[in-house]
Amino acid sequence: MANRPTLHDVIEARGRIAPYVWRTPLHHYLSLDKLLGAEVWVKHENHQRLGAFKMRGGINLLSQLSDEEKQRGVITASSGNHGQSIAYAAGELGISCIVCVPEGANAGKVASIESLGAQVIHHGPYFDITNEYAQRLAKEEGYRYVHAINEPMLIAGVGTYTLEILEDLPDVDYIIVPLGGGSGACGTCIVAKSINPDIKIIAVQGEGAQAAYQSWKTGELIEAPMESKAEGLATGKGYDLPMGILRELLDDFVLVSDEEMEQAIVLHLENTHNLTEHAGAASLAGALKIRDRLQGKKVALIMSGGNLSLEHLKDALANA
Repeated sequence: MANRPTLHDVIEARGRIAPYVWRTPLHHYLSLDKLLGAEVWVKHENHQRLGAFKMRGGINLLSQLSDEEKQRGVITASSGNHGQSIAYAAGELGISCIVCVPEGANAGKVASIESLGAQVIHHGPYFDITNEYAQRLAKEEGYRYVHAINEPMLIAGVGTYTLEILEDLPDVDYIIVPLGGGSGACGTCIVAKSINPDIKIIAVQGEGAQAAYQSWKTGELIEAPMESKAEGLATGKGYDLPMGILRELLDDFVLVSDEEMEQAIVLHLENTHNLTEHAGAASLAGALKIRDRLQGKKVALIMSGGNLSLEHLKDALANA
């Protein structure tokens, strides 16, 4: 298993990525306080450049590649936001980049990847098939393969948003974070538990794609079906690096339905006036399921991204 990143790695990553990413706001919403019976803050990674938290990790990883790796070029697989992150970092650092995406991937995210200068290859019905194809191309063509999840420096990079939360709200009681493969939740756990072990970290995944949840719960790397609109949370199996971190540091794990995430998308529109994708809304959906635990607490919700397609927005509004 790859080396586990530390708080020191996250602190170093913050300095490394500072020229490329924005410090995103942490806003308090009184209307969400009433909804949850808690003091509710939202970490707006949807305000990040490219509209999602992932780019923190891409810059941190690619900036540390050797000259030989940079010359070979990079290849990765992504359902969207990770691909944008790697494409952006590669463009900034002058590295050629291929991003493999599932057939039917979010068209807006694919267009963004292409506009950032990466070559996009559509392959396979879902992420894990796409990922296997990217690995095969890397071996055949000699590219530096970038795993979307099992990369310690991706985790260290995305962990920087939790440093910002704890600087802005040091007495936070709960941080609720969406979880697909686990890089964001791992970064949150590493930072928060290193600084204050009493902070509770709750992960939220879609019940239609719960491989990470089942892996965390059973202690084994589980493969599970994926039927979810939340492409940012849709991975079909657990991965060793994040699962090792999460089993040790994560306090709890909550599953939410697509309908609950759609409800949370609309609640965010009404209460925070922010557009979020399903994954970004999952933290609010999860908080609603455990609101009894949150009474009177200070709660930070991670709005991980805002790259929602118009089709999914229409569905969410129609189903509200």
